[in-house]
Amino acid sequence: MSVSSPFVRRPVATTLLALGIVLLGLLAYQRLPVAPLPNVSFPTIVVSANLSGANPETMASTVATPLERSLGRIAGISQMTSSSSDGSTRIIVQFDLDKDINVAAREVQAAINNAQPLLPSGMTSRPSYRKMNPAAAPIMILSVTSDTLPTSELYRLADERIAPPILQVPGVGDVNVGGSSSPAVRVSLDPRRLEHAGVSLTAVANAIRSATTSTPTGFVASPASRWEVDTDSQLMRAAAFEDLVVARGEDGAVMHLGDVADLEDGVEDRYNVGFQNDQPAVLLVISASSGANVIETIAGIRERMATLESQLPQSASLSVQLDRAPGIRASLHETQLTLMLAIALVVLVVFLFLRNARATLIPSLAIPVSLIGTFAMMHVMGFSLDTLSLMALIVSIGFLVDDAIVVVENIARHIERDMPPLRAALQGAREVGFTVTSMSVSLVAVFVPLLFLGGFIGRMFFEFAMTLSLAVLVSLVVSLTLTPMLCARWLRPVRRRRTPGWERALLACGRGAQRLYDRSLDVALRHRRLTLLSLVGVIVLNGYLYAVVDKGFIPQQDTGRLIGFVRGDQSLSFDAMSDKLRTIRERLASAPEVHSVLGFMGGRGGGASATLFVTLKDGHTQGTQAVGNRLAASVGDLPGVSTSMMALQDIRIGGRQNTGTQYEITLKSDDLELLDTWSRRIGDTLRGLEGLTGVDSDNRGEGQAVELVVDRDTARRLGVDMQDVDTLLGNAFAQRSIASLYDADNQRYVILEVDADHRQAPEAISRLHVINEAGDSIPVSAFSHLEQSTSPVSVNHQGQFASSTVSFNLAEGVSLGEATERIRQAVNDLRPPTALQVDFEGSAATFQSGMQAMPWLILAALVTVYLVLGILYESYIHPLTILSTLPSAGVGALLALMLLDTPFTLIALIGIILLIGVVKKNAIMLVDFAVSAERERGLDALEAVREAALVRFRPIMMTTLAAILGAVPLLLGTDENAALRAPLGITIIGGLILSQVLTLYTTPVVYLYLDRLHRRLRPARLDATPNEAPPACVGQR
Repeated sequence: MSVSSPFVRRPVATTLLALGIVLLGLLAYQRLPVAPLPNVSFPTIVVSANLSGANPETMASTVATPLERSLGRIAGISQMTSSSSDGSTRIIVQFDLDKDINVAAREVQAAINNAQPLLPSGMTSRPSYRKMNPAAAPIMILSVTSDTLPTSELYRLADERIAPPILQVPGVGDVNVGGSSSPAVRVSLDPRRLEHAGVSLTAVANAIRSATTSTPTGFVASPASRWEVDTDSQLMRAAAFEDLVVARGEDGAVMHLGDVADLEDGVEDRYNVGFQNDQPAVLLVISASSGANVIETIAGIRERMATLESQLPQSASLSVQLDRAPGIRASLHETQLTLMLAIALVVLVVFLFLRNARATLIPSLAIPVSLIGTFAMMHVMGFSLDTLSLMALIVSIGFLVDDAIVVVENIARHIERDMPPLRAALQGAREVGFTVTSMSVSLVAVFVPLLFLGGFIGRMFFEFAMTLSLAVLVSLVVSLTLTPMLCARWLRPVRRRRTPGWERALLACGRGAQRLYDRSLDVALRHRRLTLLSLVGVIVLNGYLYAVVDKGFIPQQDTGRLIGFVRGDQSLSFDAMSDKLRTIRERLASAPEVHSVLGFMGGRGGGASATLFVTLKDGHTQGTQAVGNRLAASVGDLPGVSTSMMALQDIRIGGRQNTGTQYEITLKSDDLELLDTWSRRIGDTLRGLEGLTGVDSDNRGEGQAVELVVDRDTARRLGVDMQDVDTLLGNAFAQRSIASLYDADNQRYVILEVDADHRQAPEAISRLHVINEAGDSIPVSAFSHLEQSTSPVSVNHQGQFASSTVSFNLAEGVSLGEATERIRQAVNDLRPPTALQVDFEGSAATFQSGMQAMPWLILAALVTVYLVLGILYESYIHPLTILSTLPSAGVGALLALMLLDTPFTLIALIGIILLIGVVKKNAIMLVDFAVSAERERGLDALEAVREAALVRFRPIMMTTLAAILGAVPLLLGTDENAALRAPLGITIIGGLILSQVLTLYTTPVVYLYLDRLHRRLRPARLDATPNEAPPACVGQR
């Protein structure tokens, strides 16, 4: 009794089982999260530290280095980079993919605590950390604008009223607020008035601190009552500081703060601005948490926004500037249509071959039952509905129907020979049960190496491989249970009827193709050596084509959104940079493809850098990256700034986050001068390479600096302490926070500095006065002089080594493999010294490792399939016959990619691996029939394989055409993820077409040669009989 027998004999139970699978699948489908791509969460922690007034070198040596040494002791770090600029250090610690982010966070906190004693005592706050996923793109950007409110108030609203509620929305991972800074009281002192009054900056700072104390003051109580004691020591607004007494003259005259300073309610950091087109704005950049349902998350944010808008002042406006939901919905909708089209095309193939509505309806039901059952398995595995999982379902259509086709075709063949339907279903299912199982199990085996592949590639395609494997296994169960039961109940013996004209035409075509194949097969069998030689040629051609085909990483998504990064020259002031940025905004906004431009300048990137978010209009004809390259070129003539742009992608691997480019190459060395020289040289070389655009470097060179050279002997004679000098300069120029103000909602700071007139030129430093030990006012020029010098704009580290990153984009039509080869050759021609380490980083580095792993991955898939087939057939030889079909599929796939000018990417690799599973199914049907004919009917090898080829010609053609037409919709998409799906369709269609033509002839010939080899190497056993079948084939007898 076969596996199918009890299901065929119990139709009610089988129907209810199928119904249960459908109900579970529909319930699971409603709960599957929706996302652009599978969840590939890189465990990453960002450590931030601030020290007002410190230059980049000071930040790198006194803050970054101690933290890096402490963090470097944590196990499981894959990459650590840092960037130090004026007053701030940012360290990005990326861990191995299998590292628990919560464990990593605890270890980072411990490392910060260990490094705390080594950090400068002048740091007003401890280093902080936050979790992030650098691979995740923003899902939403909000802007807060107003025609009347200052940006400081907009920032306070965004930071205190908007960001916290949005962070509480399920699925939100992080909300970054940029474009301004917190409200603060700014005190701008006039050194001339201070000198005239005989008051030092330090004395003013101390007076402000004393006037803004907030300490517990206790209570008083009587036997019957209690009173809390409070004071009005907190001055909250700039106007309240006007009358603050900062000094008293000898004659008793009082000097108020308003007499020596200008006060305003401003912002904590004036070098931080945001914009929405040409209007000042504060931006909220929102990213999703790991595994979040992006559609539901964005819907939750929009629902929360309705409440938030009602709580804002009427003059403030909250609007959505970027929303990924429409693009994801459109992509999901188009993928669903692609899925339905694939089902329709596959069903059409079945109908055209069987020409029977009942026979066509059975596999047509098997497809949705298998798909819906797969949803239940996806929910159990924690998968999402994303581009790759839906691609797996689309591709699986051809495989899902394959099993049903083989079963239905074999049962229909028996019914056509006047066998009763019930008996035909039992016998037909028994005959092909082993074949169907072999086809499905060996197809799943193809993905076993991919399931165990580590790193980004393995994590990225695990969901694809598992979804497809689960769909195939569910299809196997359906084809052995529901399909034969439906055949027994629905199929009827063929009755004589008038054949319509279209059916006669199809029959004539089918018979003509059968006769043509019959005659051509005899020719191939007579010229076996020539046929075998053609197979050898195909194998050699595979290696050649793989070597010459353009190679890429992951196809670019056409999201219609760009992220840009603008860098100014090292000595460009904030105001000058603002003017440059205004020109860039105007040029970008005037481009016909651009819908909106928003972004911010300053902040973590420094005063001479800006981040842009550009949204393109719907219907732009060029790809997003091509438009970005052209927009960057349109502002490339502006002196003093460089602009790079990259298409917003759902996945970005490693590397630095503020480059505005897709790919990077990093230089590392202990010699800073060597690093600076070679960073410039390699950057200039890459700018001259054809095929690269947006080449930029984070090595901005040396900026202008001024050094106060103190004559220490004179200073000592005048009673001036060096600590007082440092404090004076910090209070004057570092935007230093000297006091904290606490209100009911938050805290703000008092920022001390000299007025604008004394910040315009270095000579103003010499006009400052410091109070000596005797209380006298001593001009700085009395014990020092100024010298012009240089200082780096930023200092970058990677792996605790000084580093510099050269980043680049690709020109349209240039593959990543071609670009990396050109770069490698160009760098090698420069002959960099051994003290300099040059490596690709981020996506380019992952591409390099992926290219090295690709051949081994394909080989591992072949070996796995051979092992599974050998176990199933209890033979060393027959699996080789089946695998001989694969070289032609590889040639067809590579030729198709080259003809359509499509690089060989990771998606194309998946297509090649899929072909290993698809193409061998045809050989399995042929070999299984031939082996059965030899063992059960005593035919010789030639007769058996010829009969097998002719009898299985129809199901082979059906399954191949079903797979080809099932892949056609992958080429027809126009949504943002269409480029991701296309290489998969190209490889499947190209590989199947060529393999179908060649393997119909090469497989019988290989079967004969290997059968002859098998007989020579292994004489027949004396105890064997012609009708004896191997244990694995018992089920089909």
